[in-house]
Amino acid sequence: MGRAVWRSLISVALFFSAIPGQAGQQVPANHLVQRVIAYELQAEDQDHSHWMFRLQETQPATGTRTEEIIETPQGWVRRLLAINGRPLTTQERAKDNQRIQKLLSDPDEQRKDWQAIRNDVSQAQDLMKMLPDAFLYTYAGRSGDLVKLNFRPNPNFHPNSRKAAVFHDMVGSLWLNVWKQRLVEINGHLNQEVKFAAGLLGHLDKGGTFEVKQTEFAPGYWDVTYMNVQMNGKALFFKTIAVHEKDIRSDYQRVPDHLTLAQAANLLKKDKDTLAARR
Repeated sequence: MGRAVWRSLISVALFFSAIPGQAGQQVPANHLVQRVIAYELQAEDQDHSHWMFRLQETQPATGTRTEEIIETPQGWVRRLLAINGRPLTTQERAKDNQRIQKLLSDPDEQRKDWQAIRNDVSQAQDLMKMLPDAFLYTYAGRSGDLVKLNFRPNPNFHPNSRKAAVFHDMVGSLWLNVWKQRLVEINGHLNQEVKFAAGLLGHLDKGGTFEVKQTEFAPGYWDVTYMNVQMNGKALFFKTIAVHEKDIRSDYQRVPDHLTLAQAANLLKKDKDTLAARR
């Protein structure tokens, strides 16, 4: 029997055993989260595809920036499309072109950019791995293939970093697609003020929110397509994510898996008029 068939059978068994009210023994909520997150991390590790997508990023300091991005094995190439919804001026376009050329011609810039991407991925995976142990879960409902779980901090979990401490102090809910064994949505808020070094290194106020949604944008391919972080305080817990940030990803198109940075830049340049028309 093929692996795909086995995975389907396992998913079916997990789905019916996990939902409250179905026949058979219910899987404990924390065990369900552990299974789904393990599958999630394995799927991400095995996914070597590359995509072009649009990113709309909103921060207080820079406003809303809309970029078209292409992933390559050497890193990402980004072309700025709009600022606060308006097309770029001639000067802004020239500056963005210079930035792209520097990336293509400067190995140090390429290494710096690639390391930043890897750091973001690593941090996201670290937080994902925390989910089964950092919280206590209870079943809270279902909708079709989706199961809702509420969570609260696990008092027996001891965070080993500032990022983990912030994440651990949240209460909220998450939605799992048990049929496909994927995390669909997680949202939470800080249940109390988070202090670093008794407040000497900063703090985050009670009530800050964190919301992430993951979407299957193509059959078998998932990505975080919505993230909204709204924290008040004097500490940053993600190196490359501000305390106030909203990101939306859309318009995914698969690209060849062996594109070079230069080929990706040419593809973005070639499609500039088409991309502008899609705004």
